[in-house]
Amino acid sequence: MSKGLILKCSNSSEAACYELSVFGADVLARDEVLMVEPGDKLFLLNVDTNTLTGTFEAATKGGYRLVPQAWRGQYPYQVKIRPTNGLHTVGQAKESLAHLDIRSHWLLHDFEANALQDLLILAGAFSPVLLAPPSPDTLAQVQHGLKRERRNRGITALDHDRPALESTTLWDYPKQSYGKTPKGNNKYAGVTPAFILYNLIKRYTLPGDLVVDPMCGSGTTIDVCREERRRVIGYDIVPTRPDIIQNDARHIPLDDNSVDMVFIDSPYGDNIKYNESPLSFGTISAENEEFYDELEKVMVEAYRVLKPGKVLGWLIGDQWVKQKFTPVGFKIYDRLVRHFEPMDIISVTRRSQTSNTGMWHNRALRFNFYLRGFKYLHIVRKPIGYSPQEVNNRTVKWARYARGANE
Repeated sequence: MSKGLILKCSNSSEAACYELSVFGADVLARDEVLMVEPGDKLFLLNVDTNTLTGTFEAATKGGYRLVPQAWRGQYPYQVKIRPTNGLHTVGQAKESLAHLDIRSHWLLHDFEANALQDLLILAGAFSPVLLAPPSPDTLAQVQHGLKRERRNRGITALDHDRPALESTTLWDYPKQSYGKTPKGNNKYAGVTPAFILYNLIKRYTLPGDLVVDPMCGSGTTIDVCREERRRVIGYDIVPTRPDIIQNDARHIPLDDNSVDMVFIDSPYGDNIKYNESPLSFGTISAENEEFYDELEKVMVEAYRVLKPGKVLGWLIGDQWVKQKFTPVGFKIYDRLVRHFEPMDIISVTRRSQTSNTGMWHNRALRFNFYLRGFKYLHIVRKPIGYSPQEVNNRTVKWARYARGANE
């Protein structure tokens, strides 16, 4: 069953699309382009003229630099195209797409692609004006058919429930999951926010890559990866569901250099009882160096199975227990950079913890302590061809700028 995809161009890039018979995109639409198959319906949205042209047919699978000289490499994720019988162009395309709940650079169901094709044909047939927008009657007719088909199938547009990619180091999510399908179990103690996994795998992996979660908990990593067409293996010392494999994270049963990304949401100490296993890291206090020694064994295993240049994401929080603060996040980071190259640190807002109540906020003010407001997401990478020590010994030269007259 064919899909559909709207790809963007500008006045400056449009000519190459037709001359080279190829559509292209940057990394923001990478996954969508790579999922295109021969025969899928394609449309071209010129963002400068606000026009939509189609219908084209994918002549190849989506790939990387299929026509290397196109756009000087600026849009490397490409699909070769061929026009179908007759091309049609309509104006005010962005407004029409918004009216139909269809977005560019997002995969379309077969019936959505067919509806868009019908819109172009009908608009061209009933309007004598070149590049005219669809008439209200045409738009209403197509919209009615789309709503009926979506209702009959019990679906919305294929990707409309997916979150946006984050562009800063502060991530704040109002809920644990997104979309219509569950991702993990939001009743599970310490469940991982699905948005975190979505952002990591979209940035650092490709469709078909292998993602491993050695402490899989309720299976959030598995659910997100499957929806985003990544291969995934989830382990846990006490599995909570059949597709999680029983295993100790200190010994990952995979070959060296075989994994494209590792994600770990480890215990932050012994403040939560995750299971009854005596081997659980959650039985060791974060005030004890043994806690970090044991987790470092997991880091060593993650380093071993990761391919060079691939990424580990480690989610961790600090601890305040019995009037004592333990900087768990800093201590984990210190162990990580003994093995990996640091990439970045994300602050993830904590919204769903049990202490986020009026009673606990009142206690924090009365007894002069702070509730934990965020977690760390440490993003590190297995180096390529050099050791982490060489990275850590670099000399950093800072650029200096003169202050303005009013500063």
